[in-house]
Amino acid sequence: MTSTYWIPALVMLLGGVLPAQEVAQRNPLEGNPDAIQAGLGGFRHRCADCHGTDARGVRGPDISQVWASGRTDQGLFTTIRHGVPGTEMPGFRAPRTSDRQIWEMLAYLRTLAAPAPTEPPLGDAENGALLFESNCSLCHRVDGVGGRLGPDLSRIGAARSRDALVMLLRRGAEDFREGYAPVTITPESGAPIQGFKKNEDLFSVQIMDTSERIQGFAKDEVTTVVNGTRSAMPVFGPDLLSDSELDDVVRYLQTLRGFDPAVKR
Repeated sequence: MTSTYWIPALVMLLGGVLPAQEVAQRNPLEGNPDAIQAGLGGFRHRCADCHGTDARGVRGPDISQVWASGRTDQGLFTTIRHGVPGTEMPGFRAPRTSDRQIWEMLAYLRTLAAPAPTEPPLGDAENGALLFESNCSLCHRVDGVGGRLGPDLSRIGAARSRDALVMLLRRGAEDFREGYAPVTITPESGAPIQGFKKNEDLFSVQIMDTSERIQGFAKDEVTTVVNGTRSAMPVFGPDLLSDSELDDVVRYLQTLRGFDPAVKR
């Protein structure tokens, strides 16, 4: 029996203990009705909150076209196992999630797979890059260029669906990621200092101020520490970005997917 056939069987026999690089390139459970049914439950429990029950994206991106875009079973397995650095895509590590469970979720996702769209995406990414530079780069970095006040967006296209990006720009963000919580500190002498909280304990707080300087304060030496309740992300209404400009910026953001070694090139 050749390795092409015995490796998938061994993975199933051992309950998913082989490391990702040793499992079959093709999903050994593809088309298996029992695996698809099990994968439905796993997908809805682990993935649907971000990617939607139909895999077409909610907060996370549309993944119904991952195979149409050139991804492989092995590459997708690796992404699920290890996550995507710089995004909110977590890794589903063993032993809590077995190899078999990942293959089951991929077998189910295959049933939701959609062909590549025939119509070109909305927006002009080149113009969107110029608009991003003038409106967003003061706070956000892309590929090492830009500000540090907001999160790095080098992989935002792999972390957010188009609808989520539109909503984020038009409505702003109510919540914020760790390390970007807005805070205002009033020293015992001097004007209030606005910034973003980086670290805090019972006795001190460290922030990055709006000039990107890291400052630390002892709590017993300041008058107040006021935590913001909403992200500092501004709202880009039609007065700041027209609908066509919005399409351009979103199209540019969709191209920001960073480097993913799991993608077949």
